[in-house]
Amino acid sequence: MARTAIWKSIADSLETDIASGRYAIGAKLPSEAQLAGTFGVNRHTVRRALAELTDQGLVHPRRGAGVFVATQAKATPKADYPLGKRVSFRQNLRAAGRAPSGEQLAVTTRRADKKEATALKIDVGALLHVNDSLSFADAEPVSLARSCFPADRFPTLPEVIRETGSVTETFRQFGITDYTRAWTRITATAATATQALHLRVNEGDPLLRTVSLNVDADGRPVEYGSSYFAGNRIALTLEDEDS
Repeated sequence: MARTAIWKSIADSLETDIASGRYAIGAKLPSEAQLAGTFGVNRHTVRRALAELTDQGLVHPRRGAGVFVATQAKATPKADYPLGKRVSFRQNLRAAGRAPSGEQLAVTTRRADKKEATALKIDVGALLHVNDSLSFADAEPVSLARSCFPADRFPTLPEVIRETGSVTETFRQFGITDYTRAWTRITATAATATQALHLRVNEGDPLLRTVSLNVDADGRPVEYGSSYFAGNRIALTLEDEDS
């Protein structure tokens, strides 16, 4: 999947702010210089984003005064993401009537630190394959994830996951047909500049962070990682599967 242009990400972020009421109808948007500083881009890129919003009729410029909100876009309902033992992000989105998609950002191999080694029950310094990805609902980014896999068990994982684009399908090709979530830890955090750019939110906006461990049918760890969810687009639901 082609990467989203930076100006489009900025336009989408501002559109979300308008839809949520952060900028009310008639409100003045920050200046080009302020927006350029917020998003870490040049003013030409900001100008392109504002032109897109103007074309959509969401804002209108006033010569010598700035850019003002003309109307509010309809806010997209939050996607429900159940946190159970068996969770398929894409299946849950489809069940909610949303169209899931994903973008693979990077697949790298490096040494495990102490926290990763403890979770995956491998030696500190053992090789890990790390997959960074971005998930979308109806073409809107909702989750930025990093997953770590023990390289000794999945030696060719980088090639396989680049081809499949799916962790579940990748595991299947390694003979793992069933895996479950052993545990999940949920915390709140603020978006960094990089996270904000990927998720099309503002730096400092609230994110939900999950850290989780998945295991195979024998209880052996197969995946350890973290995900950052846009707090205004995802609702995390804890499911009691024993009830």
